Amino acid sequence: MVKIRLRRVGSKKQASFRVVVADSRAPRDGRFIEEIGFYNPRTEPETLRIKEERALHWLNVGAQPTDSAARLLRTTGTMDRFERLKQGESLEDLVAEAEAPEEAEEEAPVVEAEQEAPEAEEPQPDEPTAEDQPEEEGEASETEAEEGEPEGSTDEAEEESESEE
Repeated sequence: MVKIRLRRVGSKKQASFRVVVADSRAPRDGRFIEEIGFYNPRTEPETLRIKEERALHWLNVGAQPTDSAARLLRTTGTMDRFERLKQGESLEDLVAEAEAPEEAEEEAPVVEAEQEAPEAEEPQPDEPTAEDQPEEEGEASETEAEEGEPEGSTDEAEEESESEE
């Protein structure tokens, strides 16, 4: 039986996965028929890319996804499109639909970055700036700093200066 499953790649404690089509008797990281995508759970957000056309092809010819692969296929919407393929929709329409959101995702970060930039340049009206504070408050903070010093520290400094003379 042919399965769609995850193949572990990456070094120790740095796992990432390839989504592959393989014979169910082959070892987990062994021989496979075709690589149809990859999954990296260590990035924020998780990286997941599936070749939609090939995944639908293999599902259509009877490949069974494992539980983890089925979860990833549901996340990308491939399983929903497969159900629609079984209902009679054309493969080309479904693949075009799958590629459309990917193009929108690539353009979206650029738009968000442009929107965030003007906000960062404008000063916040709630936060007082140095110009807005009256001078008396600045003088009061200096006297508080002098009062906060230990009593012996000022006397010792004066005694040292007198002994040097």
